[in-house]
Amino acid sequence: MIELVDLSKNYGAFQALKDINLRVREGEIFGFLGPNGAGKTTTIKIMAGLMKPTSGKARIAGYDICKEPTKAKAQIGLVPDRPFLYEKLTAREFLKFVGTIRGMGASDLEAQMEGLLHTFGLDSWADKLIENFSHGMKQRLVMCAALLHRPKVLIVDEPMVGLDPKGARLVKEIFRKEAQKGVSIFMSTHTLEVAQEMCHRVAILDRGRIVAQGTAEELAAMTGQFGADLEEVFLRLTAGEEEGCL
Repeated sequence: MIELVDLSKNYGAFQALKDINLRVREGEIFGFLGPNGAGKTTTIKIMAGLMKPTSGKARIAGYDICKEPTKAKAQIGLVPDRPFLYEKLTAREFLKFVGTIRGMGASDLEAQMEGLLHTFGLDSWADKLIENFSHGMKQRLVMCAALLHRPKVLIVDEPMVGLDPKGARLVKEIFRKEAQKGVSIFMSTHTLEVAQEMCHRVAILDRGRIVAQGTAEELAAMTGQFGADLEEVFLRLTAGEEEGCL
């Protein structure tokens, strides 16, 4: 469902991504981990069609994001790490705006919108201005918008930021249900406990390169730390590095 092939990105003489290769299967929750500056945001921007790679390919549901951007983007729901919203709109107005841009029919949009507002616990806030929402509520509204058009691929950057424990549990449950429906979820996070709990497989990025990918158990075996948790494996593979790419 997601395929990155020899993906590289240069900023002038600086190489931010170096020959990234990975595949995310249908219905898989895939964790994308790395220290600050490892290249995670650059990768997500390329996958979402917000930035062009220097070389290599990114395919979403079979569509090349550079050659067929409209078709590829139609398959994607994007949840950035910071919710960008029109705060003078109500939640319902915002979702109608998003659905209209996505080309959804009125009846389908209405049904999807009401269902998602209920699922994310926002129905009682649907007609209130977004400027009155807490950060966690804004994050949940962005997730509603990302799922509105029933994407085949959900790209999520730091999904639990700003969520209280109840909200985080709700989002985890929703992600699992979406994966069961066949949605592929690409999740970048610094919260290794979430990755350990949620992800079928993970890739660890360091200084623009993937240094390991597989299940948590496979990564532990790779580092000779049998039975170790993902945090220990991550620190061993990245050597605690906190400098590198964007």
